[in-house]
Amino acid sequence: MNPCDVIMKKRLGQELNREEIHAFVRGACDGSFADYQLSAMLMAICIRGMSDRETVELTMEMADSGERLDLGEIDGPTVDKHSTGGVGDTTTLIVAPLCAACGAKVAKMSGRGLGFTGGTLDKLESIPGVRVDLSARAFIDQVNAIGLAVIGQTGELAPADKKLYALRDVTATVDSLPLVTSSILSKKIAAGCQSVVLDVKAGSGAIMPTLEKSVELAETMVRIGRGTGRRFSALVTDMDQPLGLYVGNALEVREAIEVLSGRAGGALLDVSLQLGAQMLRSCRLADSADEAMAMLRAALEDGRGLAKLADMIEAQGGERRVAYEPDRLPQAEGRIDIAAEKSGYVHAIVTSDIGYAAQALGAGREKADDVIDPAAGIIMKKRLGEFVEKGEAWCELHVGARADVAAAKKRLAGALTLSDEPMAQAKPLVYRAID
Repeated sequence: MNPCDVIMKKRLGQELNREEIHAFVRGACDGSFADYQLSAMLMAICIRGMSDRETVELTMEMADSGERLDLGEIDGPTVDKHSTGGVGDTTTLIVAPLCAACGAKVAKMSGRGLGFTGGTLDKLESIPGVRVDLSARAFIDQVNAIGLAVIGQTGELAPADKKLYALRDVTATVDSLPLVTSSILSKKIAAGCQSVVLDVKAGSGAIMPTLEKSVELAETMVRIGRGTGRRFSALVTDMDQPLGLYVGNALEVREAIEVLSGRAGGALLDVSLQLGAQMLRSCRLADSADEAMAMLRAALEDGRGLAKLADMIEAQGGERRVAYEPDRLPQAEGRIDIAAEKSGYVHAIVTSDIGYAAQALGAGREKADDVIDPAAGIIMKKRLGEFVEKGEAWCELHVGARADVAAAKKRLAGALTLSDEPMAQAKPLVYRAID
């Protein structure tokens, strides 16, 4: 099939048939579409859009471009969760153990952080000894044994997405709804779970520019996901400030442990519980949100959730006592307070700037091969609506030898907006649930 004919058809706004979509995806893998032709096709899709049928077929073709994991050997309802990316977003390390403690089989493949968003794999690898490169056999066996595993995606799963995502990143087509949807869903379908809960972020730390666009993305992904024959649902959650108080890999593991130990709560716990309730309902372990929430709270209060985290740490090569002794996690050499230049109520936080500041300290990557400092990061001292005095620390930097403190401070200089008047009302943690 001639690539130019396929590109022209989409450029004119016409629907592609299954064979044309297959040729495009195959071309990304075998080189029959040159990079410049793939880029032209991505731009045509970005401008002209795709119908639901096209997007379903694009998703399935991408899922079929490599291996597909068969989780049929797992005894019990399998469920996964995916976040569109955030800052201080440590929900996986809380909700996965809690759901496993309630009987779900959490078979999760996660990614690494890039840019201002954190990655679950980097957080796990900040725990001494923990491995995330399990084989498919070891992955399935671990989920059967303890109810959960969180590992990295293999290169054989949805390889077309890897190629197309790299081109989207340099062709200003990252936020195209059909392309975002097919990218996320193809990997989840290839990973094998029958139920997937999506956490779509909205706010200054989200990939979509407005709440309306975030809701549209969530609705699109649920609709397309169901078109593939899987059970998809979504929550649209707030990212107008870091979800947790800790930003950085070992720091976020520590906060997850504090939450599971019952020593911390707040927004991070609340969103984790709501995601967990959606997961339990999705895999039919609870009939209602109230029942699911009661199950999760019981697992939190009696320590079963924390024990599951310890089980996973041990199963993946780490010491389980880290879950009970978080001081064993890497700790930064130095700490620097960032003080407010005037007094006022915290009116706005540019969440992406918090993430980029943590990246400058070594907690994140600018390029995929950058080395992470597991101890680096930021502890937030103030949240939206709270009052800060002039000279009072509103955040604390955790720095090591590789930290670019000047770059971090430059990012943080414009991250906080203070007001003389208190906020009229708090922002909701969950804007929308799409069942």
